[in-house]
Amino acid sequence: MELGSIMQFLNNKSILVIGATGFSCKDFVEKILRVQPEVKKLYLLLRAVDTKSAEERLHNEDQIWNEVDTVINFAATTNFDERYDVALGINTMGALHLLNFVKKCNHAKVLVHLSTAYVCGEDGGLIKEKPFRLGTAKKSTKVTDIGMEKKLVEEKLKNLRSEHAEESAITSYMKDYGSKRARMHGWPNTYVFTKAMGEMLLVHHSRDTVPLVILRPTMVTSTYQEPFPGWIEGVRTIDGVAVGYAKGKLKEFPFNPKLTVDVIPADMVINALIMAMVEYANRSTTPSEIIYHVGSSLRNPFKFSSFQELGNRYFVQNPLIDKDGKPIKVGKITTFSSMASFRIYMAIRYSLALKVFHLAINTVLFQKSYKDKYIALERKLKRGMRLAELYEPYVFFKGIFDDANSEKLQIAASKTCSEANAFNFDPTSINWETYMMDAHFPGLVKHVLK
Repeated sequence: MELGSIMQFLNNKSILVIGATGFSCKDFVEKILRVQPEVKKLYLLLRAVDTKSAEERLHNEDQIWNEVDTVINFAATTNFDERYDVALGINTMGALHLLNFVKKCNHAKVLVHLSTAYVCGEDGGLIKEKPFRLGTAKKSTKVTDIGMEKKLVEEKLKNLRSEHAEESAITSYMKDYGSKRARMHGWPNTYVFTKAMGEMLLVHHSRDTVPLVILRPTMVTSTYQEPFPGWIEGVRTIDGVAVGYAKGKLKEFPFNPKLTVDVIPADMVINALIMAMVEYANRSTTPSEIIYHVGSSLRNPFKFSSFQELGNRYFVQNPLIDKDGKPIKVGKITTFSSMASFRIYMAIRYSLALKVFHLAINTVLFQKSYKDKYIALERKLKRGMRLAELYEPYVFFKGIFDDANSEKLQIAASKTCSEANAFNFDPTSINWETYMMDAHFPGLVKHVLK
């Protein structure tokens, strides 16, 4: 395995990038332009504003077919409870549509697809870097028939629209339907289910045609070093908990402090992607596909207890300021080792109080004050339960991601690539306390909570 010069590889290259508005893609484009301004072209594909624009774009792509040598797919909807039709269209069928396009590119050397390590569902133990085969399901009695899933969605939408359902009702139904189908096949939510199906299609249909690299990062956090420490856009994965805590809205949450929270800085993901892209495109003999886990749980584990302690320390020392100009006080989060104990607590803490307020609304003369309190408390309960249920598969996740392929790539880069230090993605190089206190939490405040 020899990488050679990354700068030389990128020189005069034409790269097609899908999903160009996302944070990871912005990080990728910034890195490429900074380290190799002599790259020939970067085609950045954005979603068309309407069907007409998309069709015009489709009929004017001859130049891309003849020029592009590398294709990177960042496109995805990452909402855990996205509408099933939307997630299926982007995460699953979108991947196949892109592959069919790449097959028409005359000089394409490699397709790199950004997925997620959590396509593993709720597997435990050491999780290997293995591809999904078409039809795989997490429940042994099931088979994932992607064509059937697509057909079911189309039928549901047709029926809902024939009944003149409002769009809000269709959205609610499709979110619930996606969650139901995901759980039925053994995945915890619509996002990872549709991403897993996207991988299945890519692996199955790329055989003996287009070299395929699938990159599976774990929970992506702010940048470690480049272009500067702490860059982040939006609230990503576990940061939803950190943001709720910093704002003083999260005082209890279910998670096991002893378990590992597998996070990896965004720039390390991009460095790994570029390294994998170069290594795979340069191979004299190329296998059909290769999977890379990019995470930290195996070689530099970071515990939930550390995340909790560091978050508490940072926001006690650097509190956010509320709308009245006063610092928001934060304390220790009440933690629960299981969802069952959390639900019991929430029922006692909030549900009984809601019943009291509801009774008061129906019996007391001054109903408005009680009604306002009831609405506020109900909203808080729903927010807390929704957040907990969305994160349940991850805060109690007991798997460890094997990254043997990624480690081999690092070793090969250190031996055969003179620019390896500029593309560091070694999780053992991360000092978690320094990173969280000096980069990540300040970055959250600056770029998300400003």
